[in-house]
Amino acid sequence: MSSQAPSDTVPEPDPGCDCEVLVIGGGPAGSTVASLLARRGIDIVLLDKDRHPRFHIGESLLPANLPLFEQLGVADEIRAIGMHKPGIEFVSPTHAHRSYLEFADSWNRRLDHAYQVRRSEFDLVLLRNAERSGARVRQGCRVKDATFGGEHVAVDSVDDDGTRRHWRAQFLIDASGRDTFLSTRMKLKRKNKAHNSSALFAHFEGAQRLEGRIEGNISIFWFEHGWFWFIPLPGGVTSIGAVCWPYYLKTRSKPLPEFFQDTIALCPPLAERLRDARLASEVHATGNYSYSSDRCHGHRHLIIGDAFSFIDPVFSSGVYLAMRNGFHAADAVQACLREPAAAPRALARFDKLVRHGPREFSWYIYRVTNPSMRELFMYPQDVLRVRAALLSLLGGDIYGESPIRPSLWAFKAIYYLSSLARLPRTLRAARQRRINIRDPQPS
Repeated sequence: MSSQAPSDTVPEPDPGCDCEVLVIGGGPAGSTVASLLARRGIDIVLLDKDRHPRFHIGESLLPANLPLFEQLGVADEIRAIGMHKPGIEFVSPTHAHRSYLEFADSWNRRLDHAYQVRRSEFDLVLLRNAERSGARVRQGCRVKDATFGGEHVAVDSVDDDGTRRHWRAQFLIDASGRDTFLSTRMKLKRKNKAHNSSALFAHFEGAQRLEGRIEGNISIFWFEHGWFWFIPLPGGVTSIGAVCWPYYLKTRSKPLPEFFQDTIALCPPLAERLRDARLASEVHATGNYSYSSDRCHGHRHLIIGDAFSFIDPVFSSGVYLAMRNGFHAADAVQACLREPAAAPRALARFDKLVRHGPREFSWYIYRVTNPSMRELFMYPQDVLRVRAALLSLLGGDIYGESPIRPSLWAFKAIYYLSSLARLPRTLRAARQRRINIRDPQPS
């Protein structure tokens, strides 16, 4: 029987392929949990379909990542490959000015910066750290199937040279990212109907950046069909991406690079920054950008990071939530393997914590293109410490480290009052959003 349901029949593994925990995926979530469990004396194997370094997006980190780097022992390595990111720039087509928010003004002043990183370098640092910590890492190894038996999980994989392998583990962690290995096979994956989006992205050289101390800021540009990210990376490369409503991507009638350039031209402030820039990578596109899974754990398995859910990259939360999931997963798996009596409570806590991050960000993400929300980002006020709390949220400080919840409630109240004050505009925006998030009809 396949990974869709437990089975009593477990394929016989190759000699030497037994382990306590097998992790699918060598991204931030997989490498983090592998490092932590290996250090706790658990025999762990990590399989990644790619060979690192490899291209990936999600290059903007949050200040809340920094304590995690310290705990993993990679803070100096990340600092060496990262570009200092003190804050965020917002650029709106309906405002003459630009808004600049700095993490140093958040509730927790110690979380005053983050980094922009090339994911090829960043992911390699974390993967090597997992290996140093004692995890057995195999790259270029794609998992093909997983079978759940009473006492073990059997995993079939194939190396990129065609060699097939059979693994047997006590526990499986799916950190396969947007491949959503288990969620897809178990039919747990659901398109996010509340926030349907698509994306185009590439790297450029020669883009015009902000100057001086804020050169490393991420810039967010709103435009008619969604929003753009502008992420300056070390070495003069800049990551540019457009997160668009699905109907817009459906209008493409020319090669992707040309369509991407046409999309950039729809945002004059961004086009000006890229006037002398040149493409430095392939242009990539992805649909069905936002999704979630019905559950994040089951019989002898956990699902973490993007393999569990992904909303929208506007607040750069993906890498942070993936790594944080890795910490939560390590505690849950350790309890399942070493303290079976504590496993139900540990899994319930894991479920609560893994769902908390996407839920905390989603209210803001669903409204980020709304005119009333845009006003609050373009004219941030610190009444009732709303501005400090908002910056704490944007910095990833969402797990109770800072007492920001009352101020975030005040922010939401201001948003709703502002929406009511301009009710006709609010209703128009709501109607338009319902149109925007619909799946386009097949041509």
